[in-house]
Amino acid sequence: MRVVIGSDHAGWPLKNAVVEHVRSLGHEVVDVGSFDDKPVDFPDIARALTEKVKSGEAERGIMVCGTGVGASIAANKVKGIRAAVCHDIHSAHQSVEHDDVNVMCIGAKIVGSWLAQDLVASYLEAEFSTDEDCRRRVEMLHAMDAEG
Repeated sequence: MRVVIGSDHAGWPLKNAVVEHVRSLGHEVVDVGSFDDKPVDFPDIARALTEKVKSGEAERGIMVCGTGVGASIAANKVKGIRAAVCHDIHSAHQSVEHDDVNVMCIGAKIVGSWLAQDLVASYLEAEFSTDEDCRRRVEMLHAMDAEG
């Protein structure tokens, strides 16, 4: 799977560990920055990341910021993106299985590299459910996107 990864300056130190772990799982990484600890605006990184997901250049995205919240807000502003803050393993896989989340956001100030590795593995291993209720609800989300 091709995974696009981005971070702001607060997420940059953890992003490096995430990139390495995604590669160790056998996935290809597209890195949209940031590339150092100099201040950067997370909406700019979220836009670059979500463009890769929307275009099909990447199947999923992972955004790392201080808390994951700002990244999630920014990513969810983009039509076709379903982003979720995931700081526990259950949410990391269930967000994909039930809600077809295509961008996982994590907070570098909230989780360490050990938990981040488990979150990433859980997120990337998950597949969208074939359950009719899950599919119907995600179609409702698509309809909401079309209205906005």
